[in-house]
Amino acid sequence: MTAIEQYLIDTYRASQHGDPMPPPPGRDDVAVVRAARSYQQFQAVLDGGEARRPWRAALRRMLTRPHPC
Repeated sequence: MTAIEQYLIDTYRASQHGDPMPPPPGRDDVAVVRAARSYQQFQAVLDGGEARRPWRAALRRMLTRPHPC
């Protein structure tokens, strides 16, 4: 069963019982990723490091690494 099918079943059940509708699948995905990144940066600071920007390092690796043609 896909996430959409489960969402539709849950929505139907909620409407039958008068419960609040469940959030659609994927609605909070970006917020979860941002929270995980913020937590990782926070832990780095607590461990005595600096809060690095991982996207900068990824971009630097992409631009400096020789690509096989």
